[in-house]
Amino acid sequence: MGGSAPRRDHRLPVETTSFVDRRGELAAGRELLARTRLVTLTGPGGVGKTRLAARIATAVRRTFPDGVRCVHLSGLDDPQLVPLAAADALDLHDHSARPPLQALVERVRDRRLLLLIDNCEHLLPACAELAAALLHGTTGVRILATSRHRLGLTEEHLLDVRPLPVPDPDSDLSAPEGYPALALFADRAAAVVPGFRLTAANRTAVARLCRRLDGLPLAIELAAVRMRVLDVDQLLDRLDDRYRLLTGGSPAALPRHQTLRAAVDWSHELCTGRERLVWARLSVLAGSFDLETAEAVCAGEVGGPGAEPPAGSRGGAPGGVDRAEPLEDGTGRDGGGDKLPAATITRLHPQDVLHPQDVLHPQDVLHPQDVLNPQDVLHPHDILDAIAGLVDKSVLSRESGPDGTRYRLLDTLRHYGLDRLRRLPGEEPAARRRQRDWMLHRAAACERAWFGPGQRAIVARLRADQDNLRTALDFSLTTPGDRLPGLRLAGTLWFYWHACGAPREGRHWLDRALAANPEPTPERARGLWIAGLLAAATHDLTAGLSLARDAHALAQDLDDEAEAAHAAYAIGVITLFLGDLPTALEHFETSVARGPVPGQHLSLYGLDQVELACALGFLGEADRAVEVCERARRMCERHGEEWVHSYVLRMLALAHTVQRDWRRAEHHARRALRLKLAVHDVLGIALTLDLLAHVATETRAHERAAVLLGAADRTWSGIDRDRWGSAALNATRHDSETRTREALNGPVFQRAYERGTRLGLTETVAYAVTDDRRPKATPDVTGARGTTDTADPTGTRRTDGRPRSPHLTTGVHLTRRETEVAELVAQGLANQQIADRLVIARRTAEGHVERILGKLGFSNRSQIAAWVAAQR
Repeated sequence: MGGSAPRRDHRLPVETTSFVDRRGELAAGRELLARTRLVTLTGPGGVGKTRLAARIATAVRRTFPDGVRCVHLSGLDDPQLVPLAAADALDLHDHSARPPLQALVERVRDRRLLLLIDNCEHLLPACAELAAALLHGTTGVRILATSRHRLGLTEEHLLDVRPLPVPDPDSDLSAPEGYPALALFADRAAAVVPGFRLTAANRTAVARLCRRLDGLPLAIELAAVRMRVLDVDQLLDRLDDRYRLLTGGSPAALPRHQTLRAAVDWSHELCTGRERLVWARLSVLAGSFDLETAEAVCAGEVGGPGAEPPAGSRGGAPGGVDRAEPLEDGTGRDGGGDKLPAATITRLHPQDVLHPQDVLHPQDVLHPQDVLNPQDVLHPHDILDAIAGLVDKSVLSRESGPDGTRYRLLDTLRHYGLDRLRRLPGEEPAARRRQRDWMLHRAAACERAWFGPGQRAIVARLRADQDNLRTALDFSLTTPGDRLPGLRLAGTLWFYWHACGAPREGRHWLDRALAANPEPTPERARGLWIAGLLAAATHDLTAGLSLARDAHALAQDLDDEAEAAHAAYAIGVITLFLGDLPTALEHFETSVARGPVPGQHLSLYGLDQVELACALGFLGEADRAVEVCERARRMCERHGEEWVHSYVLRMLALAHTVQRDWRRAEHHARRALRLKLAVHDVLGIALTLDLLAHVATETRAHERAAVLLGAADRTWSGIDRDRWGSAALNATRHDSETRTREALNGPVFQRAYERGTRLGLTETVAYAVTDDRRPKATPDVTGARGTTDTADPTGTRRTDGRPRSPHLTTGVHLTRRETEVAELVAQGLANQQIADRLVIARRTAEGHVERILGKLGFSNRSQIAAWVAAQR
């Protein structure tokens, strides 16, 4: 039993500042995507690859009925997690036993979508493998990647993203708006100096400044922030002084790859001592973070005792981290490392920061006293002030999170901070331990509160912290002396891995943690039963049972009653999955009769009751199953719990189907669906839809049963099309379909079934929980089918499901050519294919599609396809 957490936002990034004109690159990107399936935007850091890729994806999204999704890789360092990150972005919830990449390809084989893979450079082999698998295993998936280096595939087409063009400062600048670099500076300067604009008096200085910055957007933005205290001429003078230091006197000799480093160095020097140290310490955070996390990671003494592990951390003396060697690609991603000799300090990527020939001399190495006095301590209020200053200087970006404001270091600036942190003796391992301990503290608090009313907020917070959780786990499991806290963290997150649809990633971390911690400890006992439960969730029942039994034996040897009870639940539920009903029944009767033991999590005791009811229902003892469920339901309601409660309600519905009390079965199943949608339990929704389709079949609501079958199959397609090969699940579904087909003629069944497959998750539940509600059309901002499509996106059906006259419902007429184009859109053709078929220009085809969308009031191509189908 497991669910799925609300996904992080894997749609295209929301733009918070204006986008400078890159018409040429936008047009080139669109053209490449129209004729090839893999386009990689390459260029140095800070040049604007991510922003341009998002713009290109936005421009072409209407051509992808199944949407545009973005895989953010900047906070990911483990190549094995790349397929899981892609599946997460695509909102897939695979529970099959297939390898992750194979399962991903299978899930999207029939989809037509664009996948934007952002920041590939530090995971090139894994990204290339992902891209190759999708290109060879599907026909409708296209890939837009951003990377400082090409992926190296023969199918790859490159789009070189160059710095913004800058005019000659001594040329005619009477039309500065024609130069994007000048426009970008003016826009960002106006944000800090209201009313600033390009004038005849300042245009030459601005052009000279932008040229000195090589037209790099990030460098220009960082420089523009300085307009708060300097004018343009002062900016230029100070920048020239800095460049002379780097080049021995001639600013003209500065190579482009050092331009960004100089701009970032300058921003760093203008920070206060506390801001510099906070910047450096925050660099251990791979993703976004809230103020509490910043305070936990950054507060503490400067140097000396501040490098000691915080209280509560087991093991791990100062300097216990393995010495990190410089990475070949120079990105500085190693997950840990003590102070290095000056000649081997890990650097940022050469294109971003340092030239390959550059050497940091002993005088370049920082010491704590270079930043703050050794006696200084950073208090929480210091962190808040430093965060405010870094936001003000555009070092940190501010964004909305599930529980308030969050912050993020741009990837280039994060690696700059990490480079600075590694120059401070003992600081990096100390900061990473504080970050790990804070993640452990937060995870433990979430686990304690899990069986209660705050589940939705807990899931949203952990999803937002996912990259930082991964960083904490990786640091612990690769650092001698810190491996046991890593196992403790992986085990504490059991509810996240199991209930929130992350069994594959959970097992990945637990397998690593168990291998790193072979000693017999309570942490190992917990890790073993969780690994067993997650193995069963991906249909590896034999391995799961073995792990759970090992956990139970170890817990008994340790006299740990709570972990023994948890392991017993895993043994029982796997036994139930294996079909040994009598043994499972006896097992759960004993567990429920015993009651919760001290330290046992109430969620798992609640699941003991759910599985007992399940075994009773399958054995035909429906009355006893209802009695068990009612007790469990009351316990959940007392605590305001939703996840276990949704399974209790589903079991109640199942028990009432055994009693053939269809009214009560439908009532409880609908209540279960509402709760499952609230906690985004996609697996539970799929199971409950099958149950409701069965109820509809039994009550002769055949057209409704067909819609529910279509919706259930659509939901299962992201989990396991074969329903794990379960004889019981597949037999029930087959029986419902056979009887429904017999009751309806073929076309009627097919129309109703396809209507169900077009429902998104929210619309599916809205349809399933009411008798006559029809989901209303909603804008589809991604063009993703199955996310915001509706049962009747065109409004061309009557309440009996038969087509209405299109003129009565839409009030529009398509021209003959528009009708031809609409038919081809319905066949799944992209604009270029339509153009080829009709022997017209691609731009003409695009214009027809846009006019059709406008006339019909639609927002995506899938709605056109549904409208065309409704007219037939």
